[in-house]
Amino acid sequence: MVMTETPKHIAVLTSGGDAPGMNASIRAVVRCCAYYNVQCTGVFRGFEGLIEKEFKVLDARSVKNLINRGGTFLKSTRSDRFLTEEGRALAFQNLRDEQVDALIVIGGNGSLKGAQILGEEHQFPVIGIPATIDNDINGTDQTIGYDTALNTVIEAIDKIRDTASSHNRLFLVEVMGRNAGDIAVSAGIGAGAEEILIPEQNLGKERLIKSLKQSQKSGKTSSIVVVSEGKRTGKNIIRLSKYIMKHLPEYEVRVTVLGHIQRGGAPSCYDRVLASRLGVFAVETLLNHTANMMVGIRNKDMVTATFEESLTNRSKINEELLHVAEITKI
Repeated sequence: MVMTETPKHIAVLTSGGDAPGMNASIRAVVRCCAYYNVQCTGVFRGFEGLIEKEFKVLDARSVKNLINRGGTFLKSTRSDRFLTEEGRALAFQNLRDEQVDALIVIGGNGSLKGAQILGEEHQFPVIGIPATIDNDINGTDQTIGYDTALNTVIEAIDKIRDTASSHNRLFLVEVMGRNAGDIAVSAGIGAGAEEILIPEQNLGKERLIKSLKQSQKSGKTSSIVVVSEGKRTGKNIIRLSKYIMKHLPEYEVRVTVLGHIQRGGAPSCYDRVLASRLGVFAVETLLNHTANMMVGIRNKDMVTATFEESLTNRSKINEELLHVAEITKI
C-alpha cells in the first residue's frame, strides 16, 4: 500500500504472546516518532485495547528505562471481538476518532494476521514488527525474542546436564516453539544434546532408542534429549519417557518442561539491538509512504515483506544446522 500523505500521528501496540525485546521495540518506535516530530500513541492490551479505546500519548520520556525490561509495558491480551468485522470496525473508528494516521503492530503470526486484515478491510496504513520466541515467521531471518529465549534454554540445559552426568540419567527437556523446531535445533547444538526431536521431522521412537543405544556403546553414561513442543513430539513427552524406560531400563529418565520461563527475562543485547532497528525502520517505512507490510531483517539488512509472504510460507529449518546436529552428537 502506497500512502499519499505523510503520517503525523502513529499508534503502536503489542499483541499475542510476549517476547523479550518488545519493550525495546516500543521504545524505538516512540523515540523515532519524537525524532521526526510525529505524535505517538500507545495502545494498551493489544487489539482489545483498540476496541476499548485504551490509548495514551507517549513521548521520549514515557519509555525511559524500558530497553532492559522483558515483557511489554503496553500489555497484551487475546481479543475475540477483534476476530469479528464489527469489532474491527469499532477499532478502526476509534483510531479515526483519535486522529491516528497509521498503526504499528508488534507480535507473532496471529498479531500480524490481525494487522493485515485491519489494513485491508479499512484501507488503513499498518506496519507489522515480528516479535515471537518461536522464530516461525517468514520474511525475516530472526524475530524479536528468539535470541533471548535460546540463551535461557542453553543456561537451563547446562544446569540440567550437571545433574544428568552426576547420576547417569537421561533428561528429556521440552522447549517452546509451538509447531516450529528452531529453538530446539539451535539450543540442542549449543548445549550438546544427544538427540533433538522437532515437529518438522518425524524421526520415530525406534530411531531415538537406536541413537541412545549407540551413545551408550560410545561410552556416554548420561544423555540430554531436546524435545520441541508440538503435536508429534512435545505433547507426548511423558509417553515418550515411559517408552524409553521400557526399552532402556538402565537409564533413569527425567522430564523437564521449561515452559514460560523461556518467554521471560531481560532481553539479550542482540534482541535489544534488533528490536531497536525494527522499531525505527517501521516508523521510517511509514514516513516513506509505504504501509501494510512487515519489517524484518535479512542478511543483517532491514527489509520489508508483504503480509502474505510472512504468513503463508513459514520459514523452514536450516538443513545445515540439522547436518551439524547429526554429526556433533556422536
